[in-house]
Parts: sequence; structure tokens; C-alpha cells
Amino acid sequence: MKIPYIRKAKVLLSIIVFGFFVSTFGQKPAITLTFTANKYGQQVPLNSILINNLTQGVDTTLFAPDTVLILDYITGLDDNQSQENALLISQNYPNPIVGKTFVDINVPERAYSLITVNDIMGRELLRYENQLEAGAHSFTFFPGMQSVYVLTVRVNHKSQSIKMLNSPSNTLHGGSCKLMYNGSPDKLKEYESVNIKEGFVFNPGDYLRYTAYSENGEKTITDAPRGNQTYTFTFDVVHPCPDMPTISDIDGNVYRTVLVGSQCWMASNLRTTTYSDNTPIPNVTSNDIWDNLGYGAYVWYNNDASWKDWYGALYNWYAVDFTYGLCPEGWHVPTNEEWNILTDYIGGTEPPHGDELKSCRQISSPQPGDCNTSDHPRWRHYNRLIYGTDEHGFSGLPAGYRYSYGPFAFLGRYVFFWSSTESSANTAWYRGLYYDSSQFIQGSTFSKQNGFSVRCLRD
Repeated sequence: MKIPYIRKAKVLLSIIVFGFFVSTFGQKPAITLTFTANKYGQQVPLNSILINNLTQGVDTTLFAPDTVLILDYITGLDDNQSQENALLISQNYPNPIVGKTFVDINVPERAYSLITVNDIMGRELLRYENQLEAGAHSFTFFPGMQSVYVLTVRVNHKSQSIKMLNSPSNTLHGGSCKLMYNGSPDKLKEYESVNIKEGFVFNPGDYLRYTAYSENGEKTITDAPRGNQTYTFTFDVVHPCPDMPTISDIDGNVYRTVLVGSQCWMASNLRTTTYSDNTPIPNVTSNDIWDNLGYGAYVWYNNDASWKDWYGALYNWYAVDFTYGLCPEGWHVPTNEEWNILTDYIGGTEPPHGDELKSCRQISSPQPGDCNTSDHPRWRHYNRLIYGTDEHGFSGLPAGYRYSYGPFAFLGRYVFFWSSTESSANTAWYRGLYYDSSQFIQGSTFSKQNGFSVRCLRD
């Protein structure tokens, strides 16, 4: 994304309510609003922040990298202050745009002027730079295919913005934006009324609505600031299960829980070595013995217990089918139909729904924070188009598996989850996530002797 305007010092948008202090010794009061955002505790960048003054009926926008808004307000007004000495933008007309629209700008003094047009996500679509004389200037804007545009004028570190609405079906200029300078209008328009309506005015106690836009979507906060404030937009979509943010198994292992739709899931793979009735689960390391098992067993990947906390245990299906239960009391291994309920809720099994269930931890992940990592646990890199986004907090990780005849394979690449539903005398239904696919795989042909991961579901 292009950065609309680059300054050496930190960018502060200063918004002035008309006039000057009556007293020359007065200090200009100000409120500083700072905006941040995070997802799962990691800071994420914001593309833009739309600030609506719900009390005054006006708005303004901060564009990346701006994250600080200074609200200067005045305690005394001089009724003789001329609007012709201010930076002002008329609302475009017509609005919504019909093919093209006109904008008039008043520049307080001869100065370098920058005009940018951005979409609602903050992406710069065009810019106009010129030395403009003091006074009024007229422009014609031809829209592209976006529905909302934000036009911003910057002169001598002051700025103002307007929002322009568009119906893409009315686009006349080949689908791309264009700004054309028309010169000075015959007379100055009614800038005072325009500024009162379109300029961002603020008084302490006004209700402001902040809408943040990022690659993770949008979030809104409403507040009536009377002093300095820091606002944090949280893009987490993860909710722990009501009254049960964690669950412990019979061995004392603790698991986070996550509510996905109406279902309460463990947020990591099972790693118990004991059935819920306190019966030990056999740990079978021999390939020859594993190949001929007809009873429940577990194993750590590659017979190495150091993988336990990161990826959990691998169980054959006979452990899933144990009479007294593999999962903690009040929990169970999901049926094939219960897996279907999950996939129906997230939108299906086709791309990108598999990625939405994967942990974001991946080599060369484009996701922010600690998602980009080569440290386990993590997914192997495939390409920039396939990566975990963990939209629902399921946090699937590639535990690999054990073949029915014994060898281990594909740690960091694949994970398979058992269901409790048989598909034949020798096979059972399962689900899978792949490092090189954005699907959530459903299958029924793998042998019950395979070693797969288990996710438990609350009864």
C-alpha cells in the first residue's frame, strides 16, 4: 500500500474550531487520541481510521502511517475571523457522484499543495501536486470502480478531507480515477457554511465513533473523550467456551478452549497418556507391533516426547473407540457429523476455510506479529497464497502422523484428526489440514491403525 504523505516528524492531524483565543496569554487546549490494534496479543498495522463526530455530524480520516489525532479546541471565538484565510474544502457536488463531480478548495496562502484520493481502506489511488496561489480553486474528479473515496488536501502541514460516494455503474472514465484542475471559480462559495458542515469540529464531550480498517477487517469503538485517550482495536475473533476457558485431562495437561459457533472445542491437540477411567494407554514404539495392533495405543512423533507440548500425541483409532473414553469427562472425540457442523459454520471445506483453521505460525507467513517463524510449532512454507489465518482460534498445527505399518511422516506439513465414526470394519472418518492446500480435507479410507491427532469436543 502506498503511503499518501510522508513527513520527517511524527504526523499529527490538528483540527481547529474557528477563531483565536481572546487572550494572547491563553494556551490552546488539546486532546490527543492515539490508536493501536492487535490480534491475539500481537500488534497489527492499520490502513486507515475513520473518525465520525456523531454530535456535530462531521468526519475525518487518518491514513497509514498516521495513528495519532490531535483535537485542538478553542475556549473563545473571534467573530471577525475570515473563512477566506483558512484551508477549506467544499463537499463535492453532486454527491453521490454521477459520472464526475466537482470540488472547490480554498488555500489560505501561496503554497505547495498536495491532493490525494484514497479508497476506504487507505490505499492511495491518485495524487495531485502543485504550487497553488492563495484563494479558491476548482477541480473535477472522475471516479473509478470504488464506492467510497476520501479526498484529502494538505497545505503547510494542515489537512482536510471529504468523503465522496460513488455508484460504480456510473463510471465514465474507463474504470480509473482522474483529477482535473479547472482554475479559480468566479467567486468564493459559501465556505463558512461548508466548513461548519464538512470541516471536522470538536468540543469536549462530543460522541466520536472510530472505525479502524486493516487487513483483518474493520472494528469500531464509540466514546466521548474529555482528555487524552489511547484506543486499542482488537481483531481477535476467538472466544473461550463460556464458564470453561480451560480444561484439564486426567494427566493434568491443561488446554485452552475455543467456541466455534455453538461448539466448544479444545484449542490444541490431545496429549493424555491415560484413559478417562484412569487406565494407562499403551505407548507402542515398535513398528512391527504397531502394525498388528487391534487395541488402543498412542505414540509421540518419532518416539520423541519433546514434541508432546507442541503437537500432542498420535493415537490409533482403537484408542478413540475405547469404552471409557479418551477425552476428559464431559468431553468426547467428535463424530463425523459433528465435524460437519464445524465446517458448515465456517463456510465449508473448500479454500480458504482450511487456512482459517490453521495456526498462523508458519515459515515466511505474511501475517503480523510472531506468525512468521521458523521455530516449532509451525507450518512449513509453501507459497505466499497459502498460510494459516486462524480466524476461529482452532489453531491447527501440523503434528504429522504415523502410518499403519509404523513409520512417521510429515511433521510440519500435515495434520489428521480422527472422528469417532467408522466408515468400514477397518477404516474411519477423519479430517486433515495440509501445508500446501487451503482446503479442510474430509476422508474415510485410512486404516484404523494409523496414528492421528485428536481434538476433543464438549458434550
